[in-house]
Parts: sequence; C-alpha cells; structure tokens
Amino acid sequence: MTSRIVAAVHHGTLQFIGVGTPPDEDGSADLQYVLTAARSIGQHMSDYQGIVDTSTVPAGTADRVRAAVQEVLAERGVRVDVAVVSNPEFLKEGAAVEDFMRPDRIIIGADDERARLSMRAIYAPFSRNRDKRLRMDTRSAELTRYAAKAMLATRIRFMNERARLAERVGADIERVRHGIGSDPRIGMHFLYAGTGYGGSCFPKDVKALVRTGHDFGVDLRVLTAVKAANDTQKRVRVDQVVARFGDDLQGRRFAL
Repeated sequence: MTSRIVAAVHHGTLQFIGVGTPPDEDGSADLQYVLTAARSIGQHMSDYQGIVDTSTVPAGTADRVRAAVQEVLAERGVRVDVAVVSNPEFLKEGAAVEDFMRPDRIIIGADDERARLSMRAIYAPFSRNRDKRLRMDTRSAELTRYAAKAMLATRIRFMNERARLAERVGADIERVRHGIGSDPRIGMHFLYAGTGYGGSCFPKDVKALVRTGHDFGVDLRVLTAVKAANDTQKRVRVDQVVARFGDDLQGRRFAL
C-alpha cells in the first residue's frame, strides 16, 4: 500500500483505490477522494491499467471513475485502454486482518475480461479450500456492499423493537433471541438488542443507500424506517435510566 502514485502506476497493471467516502450534506457518498485518486492515476498512465475500487461507493461509480480517467488521458493526448473493477471490502472493526486473510466471499465486479482474470489470479491464494470469488458486473458489486450493510442494520433494528416489546409483555429477549436464531433460515448473527447501530460505516451507508434509491426514483421505505427507528432507539436507554434513577443524574456513573 502506498500513496506514491507515480511509483504505483509504473509498478503494476492493477491500481487499488481505498479511500474514504464520507457522507455529503444530502446523505449521499462524497466521491471526491475516489475521483481524485482516479485522475491521479490517469495523469501517469502510459499503458493499460485496471483500476480497482475497494471503497464503499454507490452503483454507477465505476462509470464515473472510467470517465474521469479517460478525460485526463484525452487532455494528455494519450490513447490507452483502462478497465475499472469494483472490489468492495467487508472488513469488520477489530477484525480487519482476520477478515482480509479469511474472507467469507470476494466480490469481483468487472466488465473487462483481462481485469477479471488478473483479479482472480490475485485472490487465488485466498480460495484454496473453496472458491470464494464471486464474479459480477460493476454495478451489482457496488450495490452488494450497500445491500449487505442495509440487511445487517435492519436485523439490528428488528431486534431492538422486539426487545422493547419483550420488556412490556414480561418476556426475556435473550430467550426469544435463541428461539428465533435457532432457525437456520434466520441464524444468530446480528440478533443482539442494544442502543442501535452506530460506528463509522452503518449510519453513512444506510443514508447513502436511501439517497441512491431517491436518485433513481425508488422509495426505500423499509430502510428509511430503519434509519428513523434507529435514531429513536438512542433515546430509549436514556429514558430507561431516568425511569429507574429519576431526572437528577448528577454524580452517577453508568457503564455501557
């Protein structure tokens, strides 16, 4: 991994872009860093290059990356082929190295056969026991990352609602969790009730997917409701504490 663009471009035929995509004011993913990196690669290309985007980006970003590079090449008067690959990462906080070395799946979104074969070769050592490499087009790969995050966020929100109901009716949410999670169609992952989802990815990715739906004329009602309910959940724990200890919490310490 390096930030030295010239050395990287001259070193190989695949250039990986892994930069942040913070939320913009309207909730969409800010692609300025992705496009800046792509243009920098275009400034130094003299032969075929495959540009691999590992950042979390909305569907259609590969087309924008390709257009940005081709614009720079045209300004330079250089005529070379460029391919763009979507290779979203699925790394968890606190387990990034383990997730990278032993991935559940490796998404390779490529419309260019040469780039696809190069990506398969790079990831071959990670698929020795079973082939984890999933081939698809770039837009499907880009959407897969967001769809996975949205599904997990929805499960978290679902369990938080069940926990509130369990508290009211006198049920034990842990027993309920084991009861439904034992169904192989559901499973145990992300069925823990708490204060809602947070962190650096879930909130911005949910917002970005809702915004993508809006931009393409699709009302993602379930995900919109998940976001609104998650915002409300943050207040639930506070209300529970106040109900137990009263409004005056000065001097008290609470562990989460």
